[in-house]
Amino acid sequence: MKTASTTVIAFAAMSLASNAASAADYTNPVPLAEGAQAPISELSNDGDLRIAYMPPATEFNYYIAIGEGIKATAADAGVDVFMLAPQSGADINGQMGMIQDVITQGVDAIILSTHDEAAAAPLVGRAVDSGIAVIIVNSDIANFPTPVHGVVGYSQRNGTRAIGEYLVEKSGGEALKVGVIEGLPGYHSTERVGGFLEGIEGADNIEVVASIAGGWNVEGGNTAGMDLLQANPGINAMFAANDYMIMGAALASKALGTQDLMLLGNDGDTAALEQINDGEVSATVNTSPFIMGQIALAVTLDALNGNYPGGFVETPTTIVDGANVLPVLQDADSLYPKPSKSY
Repeated sequence: MKTASTTVIAFAAMSLASNAASAADYTNPVPLAEGAQAPISELSNDGDLRIAYMPPATEFNYYIAIGEGIKATAADAGVDVFMLAPQSGADINGQMGMIQDVITQGVDAIILSTHDEAAAAPLVGRAVDSGIAVIIVNSDIANFPTPVHGVVGYSQRNGTRAIGEYLVEKSGGEALKVGVIEGLPGYHSTERVGGFLEGIEGADNIEVVASIAGGWNVEGGNTAGMDLLQANPGINAMFAANDYMIMGAALASKALGTQDLMLLGNDGDTAALEQINDGEVSATVNTSPFIMGQIALAVTLDALNGNYPGGFVETPTTIVDGANVLPVLQDADSLYPKPSKSY
């Protein structure tokens, strides 16, 4: 059986040289904010581990991709992992009820991602007090509202800052009017939009003309894209805080017959990668959710074994556009869902 540390180092070695994750990042994670670190020393491993992966919803393929990475590592380590989540990302009460259920079941660990940290905090605190390891995934929150054992995820602000800088480079100094599609109000939307705005800051040729919410889904992105394009006919670029919304905006652009519109997303969803290959979306921040899941499970196992110091592990991000999307699609084992065809 591989140890968690060995597994993560192997993953890091396979990742692109430009990725943020490395063996050094894993073995020396960034400490959490003062008071946010739950003590690792109070955890134990009885050799028969049962771990709950609890994303905010099953409607988002992104979280399923994280789960596939978790499952792959769990199979290698001989660990029992199950996923439990509501169907809708808006069903906060449903997720809270499920967290209560797994605490009652007495699982050894919870790998959690939530759309409402404040609502989850009391239950997370109860889990930690019960001796359950809690690792927050798909986040870079250094001060979760109650102490946790670790945080695993990409730096959202760093990732979208990079795609903002990408837009500046690709503009070549040409005047651009940009529409921004935000997610639901909260930390994730604030960080992603904030990073993008930082990335274009100081570029005198780029103007954000409007910023509206898109609800994190394709339908919301379509509606937001329609509203942006109809109210601001001069828009020639759009950034959305996730790939579902930028794919919705692409539908709006097609319906309105908009030409030469640069469409930028965030996540690395398989469908968005295929649309980049087809020229329907321009670029995205590929946050490698499958690899994130592998690392999250490995961190969880090390925490249970007392081999993890705590803190935040940053996972890889890369900008993917038409020039480099093909190798990503060809690595189908690291994507969920699988691409619609072989590349």
